[in-house]
Amino acid sequence: MARPSDEQQRALAGLLGLGDHSARKSHYPELAARLDELEAERNRYKWLFENAVHGIFQASLQDGMRAANPALARMLGYDNPQALLFPLTDLAADLFVGGAEELHAVTAILARERSLHGYETRLRRKDGSHLDVLMNLLLKPGQEGLVEGFVADITERKLAQQRQQQLNDELEQRVAARTEELLEANRNLQQQIAERKQIARALRDARDAAETANRSKDKYLAAASHDLLQPLNAARLLISTLRERPLPEAEKVLVERTHQALEGAEDLLTDLLDISRLDQAAVKPDVALYRLDELFGPLVSEFRSVADAAGLKLRVRIADYAIRTDLRLMTRILRNFLSNACRYTDQGRILLGARRRGSHLRLEVWDTGRGIAADRLQAIFLEFNQLDVGRAADRKGVGLGLAIVERIAKILGYRIEVRSWPGRGSMFSIDVPIGEAIPLPIRQAAPQPGAGNPLPGRRLLVLDNEVSILQSMGALLGQWGCEVVTATDQAGALLALQGRAPELILADFHLDHGVVGCEVVRYLREHFGVAIPAVIITADRSDQCRRSLNKLGAPLLNKPVKPGKLRAVLSQLLVQA
Repeated sequence: MARPSDEQQRALAGLLGLGDHSARKSHYPELAARLDELEAERNRYKWLFENAVHGIFQASLQDGMRAANPALARMLGYDNPQALLFPLTDLAADLFVGGAEELHAVTAILARERSLHGYETRLRRKDGSHLDVLMNLLLKPGQEGLVEGFVADITERKLAQQRQQQLNDELEQRVAARTEELLEANRNLQQQIAERKQIARALRDARDAAETANRSKDKYLAAASHDLLQPLNAARLLISTLRERPLPEAEKVLVERTHQALEGAEDLLTDLLDISRLDQAAVKPDVALYRLDELFGPLVSEFRSVADAAGLKLRVRIADYAIRTDLRLMTRILRNFLSNACRYTDQGRILLGARRRGSHLRLEVWDTGRGIAADRLQAIFLEFNQLDVGRAADRKGVGLGLAIVERIAKILGYRIEVRSWPGRGSMFSIDVPIGEAIPLPIRQAAPQPGAGNPLPGRRLLVLDNEVSILQSMGALLGQWGCEVVTATDQAGALLALQGRAPELILADFHLDHGVVGCEVVRYLREHFGVAIPAVIITADRSDQCRRSLNKLGAPLLNKPVKPGKLRAVLSQLLVQA
């Protein structure tokens, strides 16, 4: 560092009050050291000023830019900081983008606040482009209008903010677009829900209409079947009467053909009525414990003659088991199995048997008939489906038998199985729960010795509101040797009986004016004081009818009445009486 000149030493000595030579000599070393420190400090600040990362400048509010560091020159695109020493008039035009208006505003704030921190603005670069900066301005104390400023380039931050803002805008746009998509999807979903509700309402209306139509159909079918069964019953009784009379061969053939035609019509109407009741869930199973021979015995008696007439051998194997089932419904199923076996077996044998399978007893019907192709095993349970039996004359019914069997099995909750070997035969089976205990056998009433035919000479009362049925039943029973009294109602019965109790009553279930035959039977028993045996004959297959007959203790015969079955029931009741 250069030593102070003599003039500087004298000025300094005068400033300190050291006027004489001795004083100068004694204080010179301290002053020289102090000056050296000041020079070192000045050089340090100069180095920081020139090498600072941020821009630094000094300006006068009266004269303009006084000094600027290289960092500020580089920010603004100048090679030399001296190029930034703008006069005040050019400072606003060449440096501040906001011009004179912005410079006046900054000057006013400094005059008032003495400083301005964190001021963001835009400066004009040499090439005319703009630069975003952050400035801290200080009004230097003791020097009027002298401002020192510190400048930081915030272009990257601004760009980052712009990118962030752009991302935010894009995100908001995506959110808005997605929201609109969701709203549109929600509107579409609401529209679909509304359409589905409308479709559901339409389906419910269609279902209700179909159920109403189905109920109407079932009621109509039941009514029509009942109305058709009435004259059919009368015709069957008349034909049965003719079949038992000696007739010329030609007339006998005609009567037999008429009998077969009526029998086919009867089977068809019975199947239609049964399928109708099953479809409307009008059948409620009455499950109880039965011995297996109670189920098999009547079926064997019924079908042995059918098998013999077809040239077939019917075999039965009855094991010592009890089953828990509805006897009437199970009989209907096995009767259909045996009937089909007789119908579709040209020669050979039919077997009715049972074998145990765990907690169930499998009831089986085997035949040596034509068999069923594998692709038709499921179709045989469809309504109005029949196997090919060759000639149309050999067909019977309309193919409802197995459809009825399937519905009954579902009601009982039993499993049906079919196995078949085309050309060799088939096997139909159903699994029935085994009973816990075997009930005692039902004691059959033994016929009286020498009784023979118990019908001739017996006095019977026939009650029916159809005159044609009274006439037909009277002719058939009269041909069997019975004394027949007929009436259409209770008053007519009392008048026709003339105070003498009948030995047996055959009563229709539904009489005129809502009266049922059970009520008339009870009245006549009380009137004569005798437990007169009774048989109820009806086309009504409802559970209500069955419950009424159970209370009365009378057997039921469905119309059209089969003469053979009628004769057997009458003989049994008269023998037991």
